[in-house]
Amino acid sequence: MRISPDLWIFLQHGFFKLNATIVFTWGLMILLVIISRLITHHLVIGSTPSKWQCVLEMIVLTIRKQLKEVGLTNPDQYIGFIGTLFIFIFSANLLTLLPFYEPPTASLSTTAALAICVFFSVPIYGIKEQGIKNYLKTYLEPTVIMLPFHVISEISRTLSLAVRLFGNMMSGALTVGILLSITPFIFPVVMTSLGLLIGSVQAYIFSILATVYITSAVQVREP
Repeated sequence: MRISPDLWIFLQHGFFKLNATIVFTWGLMILLVIISRLITHHLVIGSTPSKWQCVLEMIVLTIRKQLKEVGLTNPDQYIGFIGTLFIFIFSANLLTLLPFYEPPTASLSTTAALAICVFFSVPIYGIKEQGIKNYLKTYLEPTVIMLPFHVISEISRTLSLAVRLFGNMMSGALTVGILLSITPFIFPVVMTSLGLLIGSVQAYIFSILATVYITSAVQVREP
């Protein structure tokens, strides 16, 4: 039982290692691009949509509704980024139904990369919405003394995002794997369903937290 897909090495040459995290991450991205292309290639307006278009519209409308409920007044501006995070994490965990597949989200390198994307998106969206001067002022509120604490907060919550997702996915996959090895003929369906539930919840939590951080950055303060 591997704790992380990083330990599954396909190819190694010198310092270069091609592990399962890289293979499954790129495989998942290619799969999502192909599926997205197939679904969006024949979108229609004003006539009977296909079943796949109906599913896509339900996903988009649900994510848009969640963004509005969190506080983003213009969700269409952020749905591409937040939606991509959610779909990637959710799909990475959904594919655990396939044999010999290990979710890349069980690797700290993957979750750290996702958290870094959120880390940089917060000031980008904040500056875009408030302007660089007004955004930087938020680091000095209520006094200049708070500047280092605001910086520490930005860094610590990024680490928290990465470690939380990694820890939950790694422990969840490990627990399910151990239980399946102990009782392979009794609870396989239940344990697999539990793993999928954990993955879905973690995808939702990660996306919601990213939305909350972005919302706090783009809200215009009253002078």
